[in-house]
Amino acid sequence: MKKIFILFYFLLLPITEVMAQEERLQSIPDTVPRIIDSLYREDQFYLGLSFNLITNKPKEISQSGFSGGLQAGFVRDIPLNKRRNISIAAGLGWAINSYSHNLFIGEDSNGESIFRDLNDDIEYDYNRFSTQLIEAPIEFRWRTSTAETYKFWRIYTGLRLGYIYYFKSSFSQPGNQVTQTDVPELDRFRLGATFTFGYNTFNFHVYYSLNSLFPDARLNGEAVDVSMLRLGLMFYIL
Repeated sequence: MKKIFILFYFLLLPITEVMAQEERLQSIPDTVPRIIDSLYREDQFYLGLSFNLITNKPKEISQSGFSGGLQAGFVRDIPLNKRRNISIAAGLGWAINSYSHNLFIGEDSNGESIFRDLNDDIEYDYNRFSTQLIEAPIEFRWRTSTAETYKFWRIYTGLRLGYIYYFKSSFSQPGNQVTQTDVPELDRFRLGATFTFGYNTFNFHVYYSLNSLFPDARLNGEAVDVSMLRLGLMFYIL
């Protein structure tokens, strides 16, 4: 997670620069003529930071430590009305997520996956898995924007398609390290519902996965039908 925060810090620098530019634009005297584009679009780069939760988990499974994620990408805006405050948008992005929990993922001598809970009798330093995805957001958008201002309220809702191209499960205890990168039970194709609400650069963002991460996995005879909920902030850069 330290790498995520370092990456987020450097990606956040352009946002502060954009905010500074907006302040400089507001200080331009009214005598300076402005060019208004009545056919404007809200094409945007986005950057998000989230706190990640595991939902629909078996009763034996719990989260521990911090679970977080980072996402970034670009969306193309397609206005649907004359005022151009209602639109649809599609884009492409990248995301990295980490989840700390007590669900051990290993492999037996026959190459079969092992899913088991790490109960209180097992001492370990950490147990987590991380994912890296290519994502394609599709959004329906409403906003209070005009051709003359970059500051407005927005509500965006939609779907996010994704593919996990990198998966790593890590378990560590004194004298023992277990790493898994190839888990047949993992559903690498992701589908999630999204909702974003906010004003100007800073916005509250919710993502909820609509399909299970391990649809074919079993834990003590029970399906490991876990889904992911991401809560965080989304920053938009025009």
